[in-house]
Amino acid sequence: MTVKIVMTINNKDFIISLKQNKSTNDLIKQLPLAMTMKDLNGNEKYHYIQKHLPTETEFIDKIEAGDFMLFGDNCLVLFYKSFSTQYSYTKLGRIEDVEGYLKVINQSSDINISLHQ
Repeated sequence: MTVKIVMTINNKDFIISLKQNKSTNDLIKQLPLAMTMKDLNGNEKYHYIQKHLPTETEFIDKIEAGDFMLFGDNCLVLFYKSFSTQYSYTKLGRIEDVEGYLKVINQSSDINISLHQ
């Protein structure tokens, strides 16, 4: 069974299908979360959360737009471009409506989002 949470950007809701792992289980316990995600490298938004999450880090060869991942043990990352990488992440999930997400995300600046059930 896939667990889903809601991400709200500019009053528009997007469903994120979460992986089933210890990281997502602990993340769900922290919901709701409101945050400002900063832009980085012209391909992602990130935010450091207060509480550290367990990790299941793996080498990710190819990042896809719409991926939701954990960098380290407390940095949530939303990707809006696809690219190859040499970094390791813990997979958290994926945005279901990637096209809609790409239309509302401001790729040049920080964004305010909330994560909730």
